[in-house]
Amino acid sequence: MHVAPHGRRGRRRSARLAVAAVVAAVVLLVSVAGAGALVLVAVGLVGSALTAAAAWWALSRRGVVRGIAVVLGVAGPVAVLAAYVAAGLLWLVLLSLGLWVLATVAGWAALRADAPVSAGRRVPAPRHPWFVMNPRSGGGKVGRFSLVERARALGAEVEVLSAPHPVDVAGCARDALARGADLLGVAGGDGTQALVAGVAAEHGVPFVVVPAGTRNHFALDLGLDRDDPSRGLDALTDAVELRVDLARAGGRVFVNNASFGAYAEVVRSPAYRDDKAGTVLRLLPEVLTHHRGPRLTVTAGAVRLDAPQAVLVSNNPYRVGDRAGLGRRDRLDGGVLGLLGITVDTAVQAAELLRGRRAPGLAVLTCHEVVVDADAPQVRVGVDGEALDLPTPVRCVTQPGALRVRVPRTRPGVPPPRPRLEWRRLLQLAFGRGPASAAPGGSAAER
Repeated sequence: MHVAPHGRRGRRRSARLAVAAVVAAVVLLVSVAGAGALVLVAVGLVGSALTAAAAWWALSRRGVVRGIAVVLGVAGPVAVLAAYVAAGLLWLVLLSLGLWVLATVAGWAALRADAPVSAGRRVPAPRHPWFVMNPRSGGGKVGRFSLVERARALGAEVEVLSAPHPVDVAGCARDALARGADLLGVAGGDGTQALVAGVAAEHGVPFVVVPAGTRNHFALDLGLDRDDPSRGLDALTDAVELRVDLARAGGRVFVNNASFGAYAEVVRSPAYRDDKAGTVLRLLPEVLTHHRGPRLTVTAGAVRLDAPQAVLVSNNPYRVGDRAGLGRRDRLDGGVLGLLGITVDTAVQAAELLRGRRAPGLAVLTCHEVVVDADAPQVRVGVDGEALDLPTPVRCVTQPGALRVRVPRTRPGVPPPRPRLEWRRLLQLAFGRGPASAAPGGSAAER
């Protein structure tokens, strides 16, 4: 991919700014604090570790211990700030942090990837599209954006989920296909989307997502406009078709993820819907200390996780290194599963999570199959937000390219991931003679 000349110059300037900010931060610390600069950094690290350990105690304990942990969690950062103030160096710490933030932002700008060109195969309009719409999803987006009326004006058959009791959405989709539907669509939550997507993939018909749910994770990774769900209906008139993956957990289709352990146990509680925070605080101590729920064993190829408290299996991996991109996937057609497992049994292990992907209690990998077993005949699973009980072992597999998704040809797209800050590349870009090359990246959902 070629970068325009002004883009190359802009990236070179950003790289030089990043390098200059880092040098300024180091020189400032050393010149003002001298050998005390290392002490300042050490105090900050100790305070962060103490806060992480206190958070673990607060979540995994009750009563007096939880109260003490909360106090420690607040006291840690306050003590660090007080130490900086007492030394008269708070201004130095804040200024140095500001320079590091400037260096990071400038480095990202220098190494950023160009947004990929939107592709996909142009397709004609469907003859008999069918939609299921949930007027209760997303706080009433279906009604607020007149989605039923707009879809019907475009020739779509629309089934509105108005009944208060659960409806067999997959059965409704199959009935629509029997009546001659040549496209299935959903305006609702991710759980409903997964059910209809499974039927669409099974019968080889295209699928359309209208982001009318609360979170719309699948729509986000397809690059759709979540602020105006009605634009999703443009897929009926001016569309491109993409091939994306599906995944299954114990035979149940999911488009986003299947979660095991702490999250699944808490969400399964009848009290969770009415009192989320209270339910979490009440149940987490038992879950995190293995007194509630089965002990899990996770196998992915040669990797084995024993007794993790939380496991997330995703349809293609989520971004982990980019905190601003957490909850996003760079592609939906990689043909792999993402696995995220957390095993924390002590406050020390909780503090070690600050090391990110290098933390021993954190497992992050990609694979083609994940098997979740337990010391119980059934295990609770959150499948695209729907709480289920599945028989063990639960086998999670990927179905590469199983789903034909139609999206509007004109859509916001998926922002490219933030690049890793490789300082060697930044130095070469800032002072080398060669052209600035774009960092690799982009979403395969756009390809």
